[in-house]
Amino acid sequence: MISVCLADNLPAVHFGVKSYFRDHPEINVVANVAEFPLILEALKNKKIDVLVVDLELKGLKNIFDLKSLISNNPNMKIIVYTSLNEQVYASNFIKAGVSVFLHKSSKLETLGITIVNVAQGLISKETTRGFPNYRGGNEIYRKLSNREVEVLRFLSNGKKNSEISKILGLNEKTISTYKLRLLKKLNVSNLVDLVNKANNLVLV
Repeated sequence: MISVCLADNLPAVHFGVKSYFRDHPEINVVANVAEFPLILEALKNKKIDVLVVDLELKGLKNIFDLKSLISNNPNMKIIVYTSLNEQVYASNFIKAGVSVFLHKSSKLETLGITIVNVAQGLISKETTRGFPNYRGGNEIYRKLSNREVEVLRFLSNGKKNSEISKILGLNEKTISTYKLRLLKKLNVSNLVDLVNKANNLVLV
């Protein structure tokens, strides 16, 4: 039996996923958490084979939190299960060691197939059906570093430099540097155009 921890902010997601897999012959949801620190608590008390986590989970600050989880728990597989666009985020998270990036628009049946295949060391073709270039992502986003993607995400959500610096634990001047790099790489001259281009590119 595959032991799964679901990490998501939304009670409806917890209810839906746990209900769907209640009688599954291969999957057992042994932990439901709504904050990143609670994943660490669950790992202390339970054997978890697969972590299914939303990138917008409370307390999950950046990609390095997941890299640390992967490093400290080499036998646990991670599936990112999120509403954030795979063309923007998938490539960097796969590089960080995440097994699969799966969009929440996918059916729970697909999530189940993915969990089983990831636990067995396989990657289901169904997990890439919506994003054929998912290992590479959009050509432009492939040029962005993990930090640049994170900063772009927060800028797109209306965060100010000062707010982003606190979230990521970086100097505000460093955030400004990342913003300048993003403007150059996305070939725009101001924040409004940067956000608009980012929003348009995720549809490609």
